Amino acid sequence: MGRAILIDAREQGCQPRHVQVTIRDVARKAGVSPSTVSRALAPDGTVSESTRERVRAAADRLGYQPNRAARGLITGRTGHLGVIVPDLLNPFFADICKGVQARARGLGHAVFISDSERDEGLELDAIRTLGPEVDGIVLCAPHLSSEELAALDQLTMKPIVLLHRKEPGFASVTADMVEGMTDALTHLHALGHRRIAYVGGPRSTWTAQERAAGIEAMEASGKVEIIHVGSVAPHFDGGITGAADVVLASGASAVVAFNDIVAFGLISRFTARGVRVPDEMSVVGCDDIALSGMAAPPLTTVSVPKAHAARAAVDLLFRILGTPAGEGAEPQQRVLPTHLVVRGSTAAIERR
Repeated sequence: MGRAILIDAREQGCQPRHVQVTIRDVARKAGVSPSTVSRALAPDGTVSESTRERVRAAADRLGYQPNRAARGLITGRTGHLGVIVPDLLNPFFADICKGVQARARGLGHAVFISDSERDEGLELDAIRTLGPEVDGIVLCAPHLSSEELAALDQLTMKPIVLLHRKEPGFASVTADMVEGMTDALTHLHALGHRRIAYVGGPRSTWTAQERAAGIEAMEASGKVEIIHVGSVAPHFDGGITGAADVVLASGASAVVAFNDIVAFGLISRFTARGVRVPDEMSVVGCDDIALSGMAAPPLTTVSVPKAHAARAAVDLLFRILGTPAGEGAEPQQRVLPTHLVVRGSTAAIERR
C-alpha cells in the first residue's frame, strides 16, 4: 500500500496560494529578524544594500505582500502619496502623474491623483481630502495664492513639495522657463524673424509669469520686437479664438505660444485662414508633450523635463519624510534646465 506524503511547499522554495505569507516567513527565508525585514522593505529603511536585496529576493520568491495597514500602525505611514494637478486633460500633467507614480511605485508607495480643474477651491478641497490618507503631497502648478500656500501648515500636517511653482518655505522643483523662452526667441531671431508675437497664459499663474519674464528679457535686448497678444486659456480653444487673428493682424512673422496645446489651436486657425505654417508663419510651443512630434507640421517647442521633474519632486518628498522633525535646513528648491526641440513648424523668413 502506498503512503501519502505531505510536502511543505515552503521547504521547496515556493508558497501555496492558500497560505498567507507572513513577515516571519520572509525573515526565516532571508535569515534575518522580522524587524530587519520591516526596515528592508520600507522606502527609507536603514539596512545595508546587501541585506535589502536578500530580503526583497526572499519576499519576491514567497510572494509576500506587505500589510500596509499594519505597517501604518507601527510607523505612522500610510504607504501612499498624493499628487494634485490642475488639468488632467492636458497631456503635460498626465505625464507628470505617470512620472510621480513610477517613482513612488519604485519606493513602495501607491499614488492618489486629484484634478483641481484650475480652481483654487477644488485645490484646497483636494489637499484637505488627501491629507489624512497620504504621507505627503506633490502639488503641481498650484493656482493658490502665496498667502493661501503659506497657510497650508494649518490645513494639513503632511509635507508638500511644489512642482512647477516656487514659494519661500517650500521644497520645490521648477524648470528654467526664462532660459527656455530665451532659447525659443534666439532660434527665431537666427531664422531672420524680428517681429514676433507672444500668446501668454493666465496672468495669475507662476508658470505664466516665468514664461513672460523670459519673453521680456529677450525683448529688452533689443534684438526682436515682441507683440504681446495677451493672455488666453491654456487650451486648444485659447489658440483658435481671437489670438490667432490678432497675431495675423500684427504683422508678426512668428509666434511663441504659452504651451503646445495653445500652439495647436493657433496652427489650426492659421490653416483655416489659408496661412501656411511654417512658410508664412513660424510657430513655437512650450512643454514638448508627446503630440508635438506627431502634429502636422511637427511642433518646435521648449522641452520641459517632465519625467525628471516628477522624479525629483518625489525624491524631495521622501527626503523630507526621512528628516527628523525640527531639523532647520532650508527647503531645497531645484531648478531643472530646459532645451529647445526644433521641428517643422519654424523656418527661415527668407523662404517667403
